Amino acid sequence: MNRTDRLYGLVEELRAVSPRPRSARRLAERFGVSVRTIERDLAALQQSGLPIWAEPGRTGGYVIDASATLGPAGFTLDEALAVLIGLGALRRSPFRQSAQTAARKVLAVMSDRDAARASAFASRVHFLEIEEDTLVPVEFAEALRADRVVQLRYQDAGGAESSRDVEPLGSIENEGRWYLIAWCRLRQGVRAFRGDRMLSVRVTDERPPTRKLHAEDLAIQYGQLRSVVDD
Repeated sequence: MNRTDRLYGLVEELRAVSPRPRSARRLAERFGVSVRTIERDLAALQQSGLPIWAEPGRTGGYVIDASATLGPAGFTLDEALAVLIGLGALRRSPFRQSAQTAARKVLAVMSDRDAARASAFASRVHFLEIEEDTLVPVEFAEALRADRVVQLRYQDAGGAESSRDVEPLGSIENEGRWYLIAWCRLRQGVRAFRGDRMLSVRVTDERPPTRKLHAEDLAIQYGQLRSVVDD
């Protein structure tokens, strides 16, 4: 996570628990950095004018004035329920961390009563998932949006490992499995890389050439592709 994303994440983390404080140590554990880094980040946010302050004491920490930082967005109960269900479906996906913070945002812009009702209704919805412990690396999401060449260490279905330089073109989800669709420089063609077989993902600084992905490049034998964005 880069610093810009971390600063944004800090604001959302504090907003989600406001008016309760959050300690610098807990924030450091949450974002995988040192306490000193968190304190520097919070100081930068304070200097930018955000209403963040420190509460002293054993149970103290940093607090944000959520009412001063919330936007005007709002959801009906049915809209919030639909969004929470959609985000809940991403719990095992490479977008799971962003889905969790997005769910907190949805509830944060609702009244306490409606937020409680939306959470209660959403808790009645369940997903039947395959029993696998392997999760798709969260770096999968960065590889998809970075517009950069990505270095993969990949394990195929037979267990053989290889290193690939790929140019991400898109992503497909099928029955809970996530695939990165990319131009593989090793194979000189479009390939689908299953997320849970990615051993490591590193986004480089190299911008790939512009390539257009065609449905026929995927050689899908069944099903029909549907974008998450309506045409």
